[in-house]
Amino acid sequence: MTTAQCVAMPNPPAVWCIVLAYNGIELTLECLRTLRAQDYANMHILVVDNASTDGTPAILRTQAPDVEVLEAGGNLGYAGGNNLGMRHALAHDADLLFLVNNDTRLDPHCVTALVEEIQRAPTCGVAGPMVYTWDNWQTISSAGGHVDWAAADAINVGAGETDQGQYPARSVDFVNGCGIMVTRQAIERAGLIDERFFMYWEETDWCLRIHAAGLDVRFQPAAKMQHKAPLTWEQQSPITLYYMGRNRLFFFARHGHGVQRVRVLAGATCGLIHGIVQNRRNGNRPASVAAQHALIDGLCLRWGRRPLVFS
Repeated sequence: MTTAQCVAMPNPPAVWCIVLAYNGIELTLECLRTLRAQDYANMHILVVDNASTDGTPAILRTQAPDVEVLEAGGNLGYAGGNNLGMRHALAHDADLLFLVNNDTRLDPHCVTALVEEIQRAPTCGVAGPMVYTWDNWQTISSAGGHVDWAAADAINVGAGETDQGQYPARSVDFVNGCGIMVTRQAIERAGLIDERFFMYWEETDWCLRIHAAGLDVRFQPAAKMQHKAPLTWEQQSPITLYYMGRNRLFFFARHGHGVQRVRVLAGATCGLIHGIVQNRRNGNRPASVAAQHALIDGLCLRWGRRPLVFS
């Protein structure tokens, strides 16, 4: 991919692209190639390394010397790693922060389209792109997010559908954390990501807190990226199932109110019990144990990173 011609924009805000990496050096290098090809001029790239074991920091300093590397010193998860990067960027006068997973590829116009979406309204605190699957630029992974209170779930809208322009720019409950642009104002009002989540559900919680602070969360399909992530829970690893299940309880305990809170927590609890039983019946013991740990830790209010064994 060749470097795109920069789009002229009067007084373009300073965008810090924060790429969170935990191993997967080849994916990280590919992600960085697509970031360098962006048609947006005022951009700085920072890689936050969550204690990779594949030599990521050293390789980046050799093969990507134009990119700043910040080593976390340990695996801080999505929440802690991105918070580390955002504090660093804010201390260096960032106007906008674009959190990017290392297992993504970006269309050259992605950053510009997100900046333009944020600039359309002073009340916009977050903007997110159309996310496609890794295989092609037609199958949707996420066209914005919707919190389904009746089902006690968070839905990536359009997942698995072919993109036919059916999802316009609009306000959404949340955007997928693999690519989320946030304003300095949003962080000043709502704070950083809650590190008790460690990973999963944290961006949904963050977006709802930003909504509660009086700012909008927007989806912009003109911004496009691909994400190397499975679409269904059957494809998820036990550790992913654990954090998704446990943090689902945390999220609805925080954001539900009154009778609604009781209902959504009951729904999330029943979902975990079903996961324990169904996975055991299907012979998937690690997934069953993950759901069991998630239920126990969630009910016992044990958050953050947890030592886990799924045998």
